[in-house]
Amino acid sequence: MTLQPSSSEDDGNISPASPVDESAPGLNGNPVHWYDADRTEPYTRIEPFQERQDTSVEFFYKPVTLTALAVALAALGYVATTQDVLEEGRDKRRMGTYAAITGFLVFSVIQFRDGPFIRPHPAFWRVVLGVNLLYELALVFLLFQDLGSARAMMTYLDPNLGRPLPEKNYAENCAFTPQNIWNAIDIFCLAHALGWFGKALILRDYWFCWILSIAFELAEYSLQHQLPNFAECWWDHWVLDVLICNWLGTYAGMKACQYFEVKHYTWRGFRQSHGIRSKTKRVFTQFSPHDFTAFHWHGTASLLHYVTVVMLLAVFLAAELNPFYLKSLLWMEPDHPFVIARLAGVFLCALPAVRELYQYINDPRKAVRMGQHVWLLLATIGTELLAIVKWSNGQFPAPLPTYVRFAWSIGARYWYFIQSVRCVFT
Repeated sequence: MTLQPSSSEDDGNISPASPVDESAPGLNGNPVHWYDADRTEPYTRIEPFQERQDTSVEFFYKPVTLTALAVALAALGYVATTQDVLEEGRDKRRMGTYAAITGFLVFSVIQFRDGPFIRPHPAFWRVVLGVNLLYELALVFLLFQDLGSARAMMTYLDPNLGRPLPEKNYAENCAFTPQNIWNAIDIFCLAHALGWFGKALILRDYWFCWILSIAFELAEYSLQHQLPNFAECWWDHWVLDVLICNWLGTYAGMKACQYFEVKHYTWRGFRQSHGIRSKTKRVFTQFSPHDFTAFHWHGTASLLHYVTVVMLLAVFLAAELNPFYLKSLLWMEPDHPFVIARLAGVFLCALPAVRELYQYINDPRKAVRMGQHVWLLLATIGTELLAIVKWSNGQFPAPLPTYVRFAWSIGARYWYFIQSVRCVFT
């Protein structure tokens, strides 16, 4: 006997696992089963990674949650029971803090949702998200401390901190001579180029990078009354920084984007690769993008695009300025590992965040809400700003110079005029 479709009153009595006759009518003449339902995550419309993975080495893509839990508990028990020789107090508190951080990161690797990237492995980007969340929680904790307490707490992480920094000024000898230019070249020039190489990989747009590069130099002019190391010679601002270091980094980054955009992506598993050379190449390509999306922001396409572009520029500029204020307030040298880790961390967090934001404004059918990386990155930058505003009270007594206030007022009126003319003619 053929099973007939039940009425609406009887639907609640049928289990989703109830048998269905194969001859029953379905979609386009094919039977429809309960397990054919769409299993994508409804809150993000992101397809689960298990549905689209390419298993280069199958072991690394199998769920090992219970195995990881057992190994983590065994390691935790061993370390906790064999560290009694440590001195009471500070050493044990440090070990407990490290163990708590490690436990949280293990949980993030196993249980956090996958992001937009799957190379070199989705677990890597889950760790990045976990580290970002830990940094955000640390910022929230420090936000409730006064500046003196925050400086004292930083000494628990590095005993060498907690000492005032000497003020540095780079605008003492501004004669435009080859010798002065050569003397101004240091390791920070390479850091500038690498930084803008990374920004080009994140934003994937020449105009974005040029606007940010010029805006940052204008911000240095405007804020040098608070941070003396922002005071530089004119040729250091516009020749050494913008035209040489920033441009070289942006150019190299955009060339890398063009290469990844036209590259033909054909993935073959590790076991399907024959020969040592082919297998070695396959291992290295695991650390390259699985695919690549060129960004076309279209800032004037709609109000959403316009607001998104303006906000993205503002967030990136704030992310650039925040570490200068934080290292000045917390007394950290520019080459301190904490400062370098913060810069590298923001780069890794911004890669998936900007990808999620781009998908959110250009393809809302696949991303019905803003991604987790975007949300957490915005929260991190915002919390840094709150901490800077709170700790800056009484630290920068010099008022905003009149010429800076006048220049920004003229610039704002000019920008408003340009936008008004554009609206009239478009």
